[in-house]
Amino acid sequence: MLALEAFLISLLQASPNVPFVVVTKILTGFADLFGGVILLIIGILVIVVVIAAAIVLLPAIIVAVVVWFLTGSFFYAGIAFLAVALIGIIAVADDE
Repeated sequence: MLALEAFLISLLQASPNVPFVVVTKILTGFADLFGGVILLIIGILVIVVVIAAAIVLLPAIIVAVVVWFLTGSFFYAGIAFLAVALIGIIAVADDE
């Protein structure tokens, strides 16, 4: 991004009719726009990954909560969560 901005500044500085202050404001606007778009895309990807992980792990979470309510033990709930999560991840991996 910095190389692109430097290239654009060099092109616009070659024009004698454009003041430098206008050039830097235009380039700052472009950088903000591109940075915002990139951050938006990254944010959407993170949300998709988190939702996909929640969908895959939802049965494991439900089983762990049920085991915790029945036994009162976080250890057994953790073992149940790990077992069901492992089965779910293997099942998803086998589908692909």
